[in-house]
Parts: sequence; structure tokens; C-alpha cells
Amino acid sequence: MTSPRPRSLGLAAAALLSPLLLGCSADPAEPESGSGGVTAAPAKIERIAELTGCKPEIRIEADELREGVCRTSRGRWIVTTFPREKFKETWLDAAAIYGGTYLVGPRWAIGGERALLDDLRTDVGGELRNLRDSPSPVPASS
Repeated sequence: MTSPRPRSLGLAAAALLSPLLLGCSADPAEPESGSGGVTAAPAKIERIAELTGCKPEIRIEADELREGVCRTSRGRWIVTTFPREKFKETWLDAAAIYGGTYLVGPRWAIGGERALLDDLRTDVGGELRNLRDSPSPVPASS
């Protein structure tokens, strides 16, 4: 028969370590680049659009993302927000097949012409990411 003591010690250790482990989130609150520039805007479409001087036309409302289109005298751009950082990274990976440059912040991305993104960056912060189409790996024949 085994003693209940080792099990209770394990449970106690897990309870003590949980706050430490949960405090180390994989979702960064800020962009990874340490540019020291403008801090990126929060991840709500309406707030990002307000900072850029537009009222967005929301065209996608889903659990994984929200997407809105902005049109002003500055141009046209698309703001996409995500409830989690990992959804943004998955979306950017998928968007790479189309190429292009995106302005990216915590849980959001803006797509548009490069010159416009440079201009919008002064309003909302973030970092520019150039996505390139790369060929899919071809499985080796056996």
C-alpha cells in the first residue's frame, strides 16, 4: 500500500507553482520588436480605426477574428483583430501565400499599401511585416 503523503506533496507543489506558470503567458502584450517607437494601439477595431481617423465598416464577426474596412482620403485599409495572439500568427502565416506588407500589433493586423501603412504606423504604432510567398515543402519520394 502506498502512502498518501507523496501524492499530497505533489498536489501542494502543483498548487504553489500554478500561479507562476500561468503568469508566464505565451501571448505577448506588446510587439516583439524593441523599436522604442510609438506603443502599439489596443486590439479593438473601433479604437484602432478611431486613431487612424476612420469609421470602420465591419465585414467579419467571428470567434477567431473581426475584420473592418476603412476608407478615407488617406486610402483604403483593412483592420483585423484577434482574441488571442496565436490566432493572429496563424492568420499571418496563412496570408503569406498572398504576400504583401502588414502593420502588426498586439492581436491586430492592418493590410494596405506600403506607403499608407507607414503613415498609419505613426497613429497606431506596431511593426511592419513583409510576408512573402514561399513554396510549400514537397514530400520526398520513398
